[in-house]
Amino acid sequence: MPTASGLPFDDIRDLLTTLPEPDAAARERAALRNLNLLKPAGSLGRLEEIALFLAGWQGTEKPAINRPIVALFAGNHGVHAQGVSKWPMQITQTMVDTFTQGGAAINQICAANGLGLKVFDLALEHPVDDFTQGPAMDERGCAATIAFGMEAVAGGVDLIAIGEMGIANTTAASALYAALLGGTAEDWVGDGAGADDAQLDRKRDAVQRGLDLHADAEGDPLEILRRFGGREIAAMVGTLLAARVQRVPVLVDGFVATSAAAVLHAMAPESLDHCLFAHRSDEAAHGRALDLMGKAPLLDLGMRLGEGSGAALAAVLVKTAAATHSGMATFADIGLPEVTSVS
Repeated sequence: MPTASGLPFDDIRDLLTTLPEPDAAARERAALRNLNLLKPAGSLGRLEEIALFLAGWQGTEKPAINRPIVALFAGNHGVHAQGVSKWPMQITQTMVDTFTQGGAAINQICAANGLGLKVFDLALEHPVDDFTQGPAMDERGCAATIAFGMEAVAGGVDLIAIGEMGIANTTAASALYAALLGGTAEDWVGDGAGADDAQLDRKRDAVQRGLDLHADAEGDPLEILRRFGGREIAAMVGTLLAARVQRVPVLVDGFVATSAAAVLHAMAPESLDHCLFAHRSDEAAHGRALDLMGKAPLLDLGMRLGEGSGAALAAVLVKTAAATHSGMATFADIGLPEVTSVS
């Protein structure tokens, strides 16, 4: 394992040693309230679990979601030069323009469900370097991008869904998973945004060459991130960290967004305790990653769009869980005996 450099990554490593925990007492009060709601115990299934999860992180018996946002990060990748995508790199900018103009799928999901949307353009005109030729980023640049991603949590948001856009970023994510969770390129590479057989072969070849080139990074998740990741992935790492520091629950989107979570999971699995995993992507290896990380997704809709689309849909469930738990009448409200203990 590479030794600590004394450069900015050490600040991030230090941050992971002082992360706040959920409020156990608030969760206990919420659990007691849940037992007194006008319904059979457990009848709302996982919605009840989500409500208690929110109560712990918000520190209140009656959680509420009032300022949810989708944070959407866009970055470009030098590995695109290896012929891993059928789409030109310029499509990333085209989609960012579409997001800002309100014309993408994520815009419609957000508008229909009362979700804010923040779009972050991460120097699209300067792709990260091709990881088959060398590191994608230097340490200082990677750490600065992580810090930039932390800003997405500013402004009093109470739920944040992370998503991404970046032509060739499924190639980067596949390499990250292989380096972080083990396995070969064959285990992790899928067709992304519709790769044909020849592009799939090139993706597998690029990932395997990258793994061979950067084998010395094994065991250091931040070093693996800078070797293989894109700016959008590094920024999502920052958002996840800042959300934990501020006790803001996070919904993690699909294959690429989960690769950012995998970086933190490899460093400290408990660092993701404030996260819910929104959906199981149709990108086959996403399910493998979730299983290896021990995460159960909220939805399984056969989606693989990215853009935070699955996380935005899951936010509807989270909002519903909070509203149901906090707004329902209790046994006491209709004159029935209360449950007085969780045990």
